[in-house]
Amino acid sequence: MSDRLVERIAAALLARGEWLATAESCTGGLIAKLLTDLPGSSGWFERGLVTYSNLAKMELLGVPDAVLAEHGAVSDECARAMARGVLRAGPVDWGVAVTGIAGPGGGSDDKPVGTVWIAWSQRGHAPDTHRFFFEGGRDSVREQTAQAALEGLLYRIHEAA
Repeated sequence: MSDRLVERIAAALLARGEWLATAESCTGGLIAKLLTDLPGSSGWFERGLVTYSNLAKMELLGVPDAVLAEHGAVSDECARAMARGVLRAGPVDWGVAVTGIAGPGGGSDDKPVGTVWIAWSQRGHAPDTHRFFFEGGRDSVREQTAQAALEGLLYRIHEAA
């Protein structure tokens, strides 16, 4: 993970006077950790929610039970709901939500290990999602997810400028 990537996100958010929050499932807080490793992150990072269980997704982010029942936690619909929910959960301008299967178990034919949905949200806009298929072990999938989430966030912040 590039410290430079986090520095660039920080600079962009500070320049805009904007705040960020994360909602993480499969990464278990890794994205928030990487963001808060940078000194001064309290000036642009507001909070991180680890919503590992479906109950946490529903209670903390407002993910509808129907979304989880129909599409599952690892889905476009769930990632979108998480991204909307993290914006409701705090006074922030940007949200990043991740949900996936880091392995080694838990995969299926439809959703193999390494399947990850990432959603980026900006207040006042519909969330943007993307499905990824990462290879490697549990740690590798989590690290690749965090990298992709942060790269996607920086891209979207710059596009919004």
